[in-house]
Formats: sequence, C-alpha cells, structure tokens
Amino acid sequence: MKMMIAGQWADASGMEFIDVYDPATHELLDTVPKATESDLQRALEAAQEGRAVWGSVSVQERTDILLGVSELIRKEKRELATLLARETGKIYPQAEEEVDNAIALFKGYAEKVRHFYDSVLPCQDNMIVVKREPVGVVACIIPFNFPIDLYSHKVAPALAAGNAVIIKPASDTPLANIYLSDLIVRAGVPGKAVQIVTGSGARVGRYLAESPMVNAVSLTGSTSAGIDVRTASAKNLTRTYLELGGNDPMIIFDDVDPEEAAQEAVNCRILNSGQACCSTKRFIVHNKIKESFTAHLVEKLRAVKIGSPFDPEAQAGAIINEKAAIEVEEAVRLTVSQGAVLALGGKRFNQNYFEMTVLTDVMPEMDIANDMEVFGPVFPVIGFDTVDEAVSIANQGHYGLSSGVMCGDIKKARRIADRIDAGSVIIGGGSLYRTFDMPFGGHKMSGMGTEGFYNTLDEYFQTKSVVFKGINA
Repeated sequence: MKMMIAGQWADASGMEFIDVYDPATHELLDTVPKATESDLQRALEAAQEGRAVWGSVSVQERTDILLGVSELIRKEKRELATLLARETGKIYPQAEEEVDNAIALFKGYAEKVRHFYDSVLPCQDNMIVVKREPVGVVACIIPFNFPIDLYSHKVAPALAAGNAVIIKPASDTPLANIYLSDLIVRAGVPGKAVQIVTGSGARVGRYLAESPMVNAVSLTGSTSAGIDVRTASAKNLTRTYLELGGNDPMIIFDDVDPEEAAQEAVNCRILNSGQACCSTKRFIVHNKIKESFTAHLVEKLRAVKIGSPFDPEAQAGAIINEKAAIEVEEAVRLTVSQGAVLALGGKRFNQNYFEMTVLTDVMPEMDIANDMEVFGPVFPVIGFDTVDEAVSIANQGHYGLSSGVMCGDIKKARRIADRIDAGSVIIGGGSLYRTFDMPFGGHKMSGMGTEGFYNTLDEYFQTKSVVFKGINA
C-alpha cells in the first residue's frame, strides 16, 4: 500500500519500504513507504490548504460527509475487519468490534458537532460573540493494538471540528489505517484534509510533533513516546493530547465470590492477548481468598484457546511481533527471579504467541507491581490484608490510567474509588472499561487530556471573542 499525500497515492521519495507481516502466520502481507523529511514536508504544506478548504465547509455539509463515512465503513466492514485481523493477529470478532466502534464514532461526532453553537455574552453596551473555530492541523499518531478504534477516536472529532489531519499509523499495523483513510476521502473529505504518512514513530512522529505547521498532536502509545512528542512539540506550544501506558490495578476483597472475581480477571486481561493499555495488569487480592482466587484463575485460563484470528473457537490470538513476545517472556523471567512463583504458562510459542500466565507470591516491591507494564496475557497476583495496604499498592508507581474494585460493600468501594489515583475506577469489575461517552484518559504519567464524546470536540476547537462595541448603547 502507499501513503496518501495531497490527495494522491504516494511512495516515499527515497523509495525505501517497510515490510508488514501477519503476526499469526508470519506471512509478508504488504509493504508501505518509509517517508522522508521531504515527504512529510509536502504533507504538511498540503495540510495548510486542506485546513482552509475543510474548515470553510459548513457544519451541515461536514456532518453529512462524516455520516457518509460511517455508512461507507459499514458497507466495507468485512474487508476492513479482515485486514485488521491479519495485520494485528487479534481474533476476528475483536476486529469486527473495532470496525463497529469506528462506525459509531464517526456517526456520533457528526451528530454532536451539529449542536455546538456560538454564544452571546451579556454586556451592557457591547455585544460579545464567542465563536468556535478549528484548531488547524492535527497530527494523529496511532498505536498498533487498536488501530481502527483509536484512529476513529482521534480522526472523527478532529474532522468534525473542521480540522485537517495527518495520520501516522504504527509501523506494524498501517494497512487498515490506510484503507480507512481512503474510505474517508471517497466519502467526500478533501484529500488534502486527510493524509496518511508511514514510517518509524521516532522519525515521523517527532518530525510532525516539532513542526510549527502542526497545531495539535493526539497520540496513543507508550509513556516514553508521549514524553518524546510532548518535548518535541513544546517549542511551538503545540497542543498535545496523550493517552499513554498503564499498569492498572484491580483490588479484590474477601467478601466477593473468588470464582466470579477470577472470571472478571480473565475478561479484563485476555482482550487482544493482553495488549490493551487499560486492561487489568495487577490483581491485588485479599489474602483470605487469594489461594481460592488463584486456583479458579488457573483453571479458567487453562481453558482459554489461543489460536488463529480466524478460528471461531479462539479466544486470544498472537502478540504483535516476536520482539514484543520476547519482552513479555523476559518480564515473566525477571519476576520469577525476584521471587514470584510461576503457577501457569510463562512461555512464548510459534515465535510470537504467548501462553496464558499466572504469577503468584508477587510482592509490592517487584517491578511488575510498580512501573513495568507487561503487554501480554500475564496475571500477577499480589496479596493484601488491609484497605490502606491495598490502596497503597494500587497507587504506587507512576501510572494512573484505569483501575477496578470488587467489593461486596458498595459504600466501602465508593470510598476506595475516591482514594485511587487513576482516570477511571470501575466498581464491580476490572479496569478494562471504556464507553464512547466517558472522558477516557489517565492521571500521572498515563497521559494528559481525554478522549470521548464528553469533551473531545472542545479540545479540537479554539475560541474567538468577537466584540461589537456600542451596538447595545
């Protein structure tokens, strides 16, 4: 596949390419261009024209076009989901769910922007009109784990607000993003208002972030990538919205059913083979039920089928690439060397598949209980005795994305939720929870800004006060 620059398909000017592999079969799927600085500059210059053209389109017309995008995604759902499953290695039903999310997000932001109005402020002699205007050019940097879903969380509101977008997909998973970008142009968004460039994040992402021709950057990725983008964009005071890593805790008290808690733990960890920022990654379990919880957890995980994305019985697919699978294996090995007990799994197979893994006797001082985010199906179980101890473990470390509390006493759970330093606290379950409406984002080093219908559109506008002096005199 090629990039899309200035409304045209484009190879890299340096004629270098990046191979894209199927994580499940290791088959070469396609190649994409490795953009040069001249390619990026060309996209940035085109975006200046795109922002003017798209920004001048009426809200009603923008809405109609974006509703058309939603409908076109619906019509080509199977093709898009199949491509997504092949390049990510995730099971096909999860790929379909991502496409469904894209359909809903483009439709939802199109409908919401219709109801954004200018305001008239009270003033005795003058009239003050507060207008919303597009920010300008938004660089959207997309991760590998949910390429269609997170693309849509960024691109749909940015376009609804009248901005031009430059999309930078993950190098492992650029194909569905390119396909979706083509659908948007086919639906009627000007080509210069939606462009997609491919290449390494360290090179392409940084170049876009530090460009004075970019007015906002929205990134989902690792905390280190977020810091890099934030630093690069600071010299231009570019707006940055960052949804970063997490080591999300789930506190399980002794007044809940251990088997029910174990099932919730499974549900909140195996999505996309554990490659989700807000999946539960630390299981903080009261010592009175820890043994029973762990036994149920191991039993349930033994029954999880790992397989091909297109196997209808598979519940989990592949890790994105062999390097990532090795990193998960090394994290397990490190945790065992620090004193944890390997109760299940712990190894990769077929290069980049990974066994369902349970680690017991995990202590709060271990890396996995603090700032080591493991992107794979690994379940570290940490015991506690008191509420204060559980909250302390949950809050330690520099992450604060999401969290969960399972407790039979709802009032107690509510008080604990107030004490947990995270962007979301899910009472009655694990941390893996997100709706289109809620503001999703993290505290501490898990990010800045939020995504969701609640307030994302506001972040893609800038306000302007137009004052009519003496008009009311």
